[in-house]
Amino acid sequence: MLHAKLTASALAIVALTATNAVARDQVQVAGSSTVLPYASIVAEAFGENTDFPTPVVESGGSSAGLKRFCHGVGTEHTDVANASRKIREKEIKACAENGVTDIIEVRIGYDGIVFASQKTGPAYTAFTQSDIFNALAPKVMVNGELVDNPHTKWSDFNPGLPAEDILAFIPGTKHGTREVFEEKVVAAGCEATGAMEAMMAGGMSEDDAEDACLEVMADGRAVDIDGDYTETLASIDANVNGIGVFGLAFYENNTDKLKVATMAGVEPSTATIASGEYPVSRPLYFYLKKAHIGVIPGLKEYAMFFVADELAGPSGPLANYGLVSDPELGVVQKAVMDEQTLSDAMN
Repeated sequence: MLHAKLTASALAIVALTATNAVARDQVQVAGSSTVLPYASIVAEAFGENTDFPTPVVESGGSSAGLKRFCHGVGTEHTDVANASRKIREKEIKACAENGVTDIIEVRIGYDGIVFASQKTGPAYTAFTQSDIFNALAPKVMVNGELVDNPHTKWSDFNPGLPAEDILAFIPGTKHGTREVFEEKVVAAGCEATGAMEAMMAGGMSEDDAEDACLEVMADGRAVDIDGDYTETLASIDANVNGIGVFGLAFYENNTDKLKVATMAGVEPSTATIASGEYPVSRPLYFYLKKAHIGVIPGLKEYAMFFVADELAGPSGPLANYGLVSDPELGVVQKAVMDEQTLSDAMN
């Protein structure tokens, strides 16, 4: 279900005193739009069921949230960063440079990203990673040759797809979802179509070919969405031929407006994500400043509340909203291990 550990074991603990910041009595959280609904559910329940104020939870994307988190130590800075990807080494370094040198990482579960479109729109019901690559990559394979992408309609490269103009609303580069989209969809399609092999045969190094495989065109066929999934939904509402990238939970709460496509023949669901069968899934995290524990009222309690089985377990409200429990451990084992690990880390 959940996993907690100290990140970067070489990092030292930095103490925070009450004299170097203005007093604050609310936990402040920022980051991933994917984690936002889970954190909001927890924050509301925390405010209703404890003596602490309801935490302030903001979105903005994983990268933006971690950047705020790494700005510094003190009550003028964010306490918790939500992320739909793992914190990067360069972010750990940026944190350390600003005095944020002890970070607690908590994996709260898993989510899948899905491809969805207007419920009454074209029959976008089945995609492969190769389809997405052929639609959006700058260079693709045509008749065994690597060429500038000539495709304008989905049916140009797959007659089983609708003969509609290619239009995809994809997560912007500041979102953790973008990294998953690039690596597990676009790059996978690049390799599956033979484009990566052709790039290297043409003289590219493996590293350069891998980077090139992540690229998408900037000609209007792929539109970056920098806001949260509500912005993607609004774009789909306004464009009947468009497809959008969403988190599974968001899609499941908007099935009255959206229909979802299979990916590589697998329908996205909590079951297929938990089993690892669905190919486009990722872990979800939040990151906590140990230096703020004992200074920000309720911070430790909020973290412990989040990982409680009553909230994040298979019968809890987070699961009902779409969070997929960590399949590596049994529910009881995970609850005991993670709560104890988190408690030890925060004491």
